[in-house]
Amino acid sequence: MSFQYKETEMFAEDCAVTDLAKKHGTPLFIYSKAAITANWEQFAKHWPAPNKLCYAVKANSNLAVLNLLARLGAGFDIVSGGELARVLAAGGKAADVVFSGVGKSHDEIAYALDQGIGCFNVESAAELERIQEIAASKGVTAPVSLRVNPDVDAQTHPYIATGLKANKFGIAMSEARDVFRRAAQLPNLNVCGADCHIGSQILTPQPFLDAAERMFTLVSDLRQEGIQITHLDMGGGFGIPYQHEDKLEVGNYLQTLQQKAAELGNLKLMLEPGRSIVGNAGIMVTKVEYYKPGSEKNFLLVDAGMNDLLRPALYNAYHAIQPVVRHDGVDEQLVDVVGPVCETGDFFGHARHLAAQEGDLLAVMNAGAYGFTMASNYNTRPRAAEVMVHGDSATLIREREPLESLWQGEHILGESV
Repeated sequence: MSFQYKETEMFAEDCAVTDLAKKHGTPLFIYSKAAITANWEQFAKHWPAPNKLCYAVKANSNLAVLNLLARLGAGFDIVSGGELARVLAAGGKAADVVFSGVGKSHDEIAYALDQGIGCFNVESAAELERIQEIAASKGVTAPVSLRVNPDVDAQTHPYIATGLKANKFGIAMSEARDVFRRAAQLPNLNVCGADCHIGSQILTPQPFLDAAERMFTLVSDLRQEGIQITHLDMGGGFGIPYQHEDKLEVGNYLQTLQQKAAELGNLKLMLEPGRSIVGNAGIMVTKVEYYKPGSEKNFLLVDAGMNDLLRPALYNAYHAIQPVVRHDGVDEQLVDVVGPVCETGDFFGHARHLAAQEGDLLAVMNAGAYGFTMASNYNTRPRAAEVMVHGDSATLIREREPLESLWQGEHILGESV
C-alpha cells in the first residue's frame, strides 16, 4: 500500500504526510506515483496490443498524472476540448484519444479534427450529422464510433449510472442499427467502432458481461450488413473499494472479452479506466480547525470544504478518514467531519470514531479520483495544492491558487456606468 503507517505516523510511499503538509499547507492532495503505475499495470498485463487502454481524463486531469500515464503507453478518453488540450500539453498524442461526451460543440469538434483525433464516440444521430458537416467543410474524414446504450443496470448510484434507457447517454440499442446505417452513408465519416459505457463505481463483473454480450451481437450483425466494425470500446466504470467492499478483479473479465473478440476476428478492444487507476492513489489532507461539541452531535471542523472534495456532498459518498498521526492517550469520539463552506451538505463523514483535536491532520482516503477535478472556488476559496510522491521524493505538481487569481479576468463597472 502506498499510504500506510510507520509506527504512529502516516506515510505516502516514503514521505511523511506531516512533512508534506507543513511544506505545502492544507488542504493538500497527495498522489502516489507507485500506486498509479501499479493500478495501470493490473490492466495492461491482461491487455496485449493491438488492444488499447484509454485513461478517462475526467477522473484526474493533472498534467503530471497524464504525463505519467502517457509514458506508460496510455491512450486517453476525453469529454471536452479542454481535456484534449490538457492531454496534448502533457505529451499525449491526439491519435491516441477517443472523444466521448453527449454535447460536443462545433468548436470542439473542429479543434479535435484539426489535431488529428483518434476517434469520436458519437452519442446521438444529431451529433453524427454535425461531425459530417464539419469534416466535409475541412475536406477530411472523421473516424467515428457510435456509443450504444445497452440498457444494462450497473447497480450503482443513479447519478453515475449511464447505461439505462432513461439516461441521457448513447444511442438506444433499438435505434443503433439504423444510426449505423446512416453513418455508413455519410461520405466524410469512417465508421470504425462501436462503444458503450454503462456507469461508474461498478464492483461486480456481471453488468460488464451483460453489456459485452449485447455489444458483440451488435458488431456481428453490423458486419453481416457490410458495416465493418474494427474496434469495440467497452468503456470504463471499474470501481474501487471505498469502505469494506470486495475489490473488483478485472483479469477474468478482460480475458473473456478477448476470447469473444477472437471468435469474431479482426476486432481491436478498448477500455476507458479512470477511477480504478487513480482513486486509491490519492489522499486529501486537511487540518482540524475546531472541535465543536453539540447537544445532538459533535463536530470536527476542518479547513477543507465541499469545494475541495465534492463527492460526499454530491453522492453521499463514503471516504474513510484517518488521523495522520495516531495519538496515544487521546480517546476516540463520535463526530461529524465537516468543512467551513456555508452549506449543511458540506461534510466528509458522519458519525465517525476519531481521536483528533484542534491542529491535528486528517487524511481523507481514496481521493485521487473526482477530487480535484470536481473542485471549485465556491465561497471564494482557493483550490488546493497537489503533490506527487515517488519514493522518498515529492514534487509539487500544482501550486495552491493565490487569492488574487480568483478574480482574474473580472472587471468592475466604470464610474460613469
